[in-house]
Amino acid sequence: MGSSGGASSGSEHDREVKRKRRRMQSNRESARRSRLRKQKHLDDLTEQVSRLRNHNHEMVASLNVAANLCVSLEAENSILRAQIAELTRRLQSLNDIVTFINSTEVFETFLEVGDFNGFEDMF
Repeated sequence: MGSSGGASSGSEHDREVKRKRRRMQSNRESARRSRLRKQKHLDDLTEQVSRLRNHNHEMVASLNVAANLCVSLEAENSILRAQIAELTRRLQSLNDIVTFINSTEVFETFLEVGDFNGFEDMF
């Protein structure tokens, strides 16, 4: 009895040891796969960071070009506004001259014709 119990106990012990070894090996393999997944994830994230940084640099460069263009257009717009103001002043002066000439011609026409009927109060 004792020897059969010892033999059975020994084989159970061997099975237990084998089961522990298999479990340890399985755990090691699982840990290795987990490390590989984490490394791949880290590599993917590193690549994404690199792409996003490049995209960010491109966007900053594009923004700088747009900002410079905006400054240039604002300067050109300011010049055009000043030209509009100057041309408006010139046009007003010319209109004033035309109005004066027209009013002078009307007055001279009255003087030449000598017909002041109804207009005596104006002069």
